[in-house]
Amino acid sequence: KNAGATYQRMMNKVFQGEIGDMLEVYMDDMIIKSHEETDHADHLRRVFELARKCKMRFNPEKCTFGVRADKFLGFYLTELGIEVNPNKCKAFVELPTP
Repeated sequence: KNAGATYQRMMNKVFQGEIGDMLEVYMDDMIIKSHEETDHADHLRRVFELARKCKMRFNPEKCTFGVRADKFLGFYLTELGIEVNPNKCKAFVELPTP
């Protein structure tokens, strides 16, 4: 019943110094972000070090690297920021005018 909340608290504790700065975590979904491409390898290394220290493992088949834009938790993340997924808004956009 509380497994999800407990897992999220654990992830927040493990990565507390990085969340919001170079990392976003929601349950087992993570995105490592960098303003400069030259910093990205260091950011990856830092997250992997923290994970290894806590004996966490990542499934390589579920990992993607070098992505400049992608969907994350139903939103589009791009270099410009967070954008709404048009498919999620389709019903509202297509509502008839009263």
